[in-house]
Amino acid sequence: MFRSARASGAMMVTLLATGVITVTACGKKPADADMPQAISSVTIGGENVVVVGNATLNSGPTISGTLAAEKTASIRAEIGGPVVAVLIEPGQRVSKGTALARIDESAVREAWLGARSGVTQATMAADNAARDLSRAEKLLAAGAIAENALEGARRGNLGAQAQLEDAKARLASAQRNLDNTVVKSPYDGVVSEKQVNPGDVVAPGAPLFTVVDPSTMRLEGAVPADQLAQVRMGAPVIFSITGYPGKSYTGAITNIYPSADPQTRQVRVYVRIPNAAQGLVAGLYATGRVASVTRNGLTAPLTAVDQRGITPFVVRLKGGKTERVSVTIGVRDETTERMELTSGVAAGDTLLVGAAQGITPGTPVKVAVPADKPIAPKS
Repeated sequence: MFRSARASGAMMVTLLATGVITVTACGKKPADADMPQAISSVTIGGENVVVVGNATLNSGPTISGTLAAEKTASIRAEIGGPVVAVLIEPGQRVSKGTALARIDESAVREAWLGARSGVTQATMAADNAARDLSRAEKLLAAGAIAENALEGARRGNLGAQAQLEDAKARLASAQRNLDNTVVKSPYDGVVSEKQVNPGDVVAPGAPLFTVVDPSTMRLEGAVPADQLAQVRMGAPVIFSITGYPGKSYTGAITNIYPSADPQTRQVRVYVRIPNAAQGLVAGLYATGRVASVTRNGLTAPLTAVDQRGITPFVVRLKGGKTERVSVTIGVRDETTERMELTSGVAAGDTLLVGAAQGITPGTPVKVAVPADKPIAPKS
């Protein structure tokens, strides 16, 4: 009995010891439970970063339309007749006075010869009448003739001189007709259209050629009436033209229509675009912006600024980590797709764009391919 009691007591002590150890083991924390977890870095491509830099921005109303040569001449026949020769084809450059075509001159030359003969006869008659008048004046002075004889000589002289002037006018008209048998270019340019072929019989006023001067282009566009205050004569307009990607052209406003369109409430404006190199072609579509506001400052692409909230912000990469920075926006240049940042960033700051803007602030970021040094946009 005593032996059994001692065995039961020993078993109880063992169980209690085991319970204490179990409780202690369950309540013990892992050695690294209080250690902060390391944030893994994110690698992005060079296309996801841009650099803030100084550039000139232009802001103002947009203008779009089709280019046309400022000087275009529709050359028509001055006289009628068969076309005996066409000397120029479309696309050829011509100088002022270059012969483009010839019209049969047979009938015109005959008329010219008759007019020239008429001038010769009228000249002789006028000379005779002038001599008769001079002789009559001398005879009257000597008392050899009566006063009415002198008056008759004077009237004969006036009539002869009038006939001479009429003959000269007829000859001048015949000369113009003869000259018009050779169709000439009115100025330096390019033949854009040809509406006649050898053998065609043309009437006065029939279209023959179209000659354009490509050295200067013109764009007719329109701006909303509520933006008219931003448009002025001589204001520069910066263009991009279909067919010439990556290039910009500068023109100037030459005319502002005096009234708005009653349907669209827009005002037409005309822009002159120098084309000395003659690289531009009429008929192309152009889109531009009136540079009513020009400013130089810190700029970034429009895609680098998040404007969905109350305060616009950018995601900047600084010290190898991302941070969200509020910015103040200035001038927007829709042509170059950049905007001015007047506060919040400095020149040389690296900003994230695209999907990289969604990276959590404070995340370490590595750029896989360093971004090339950005080229400042053209002024």
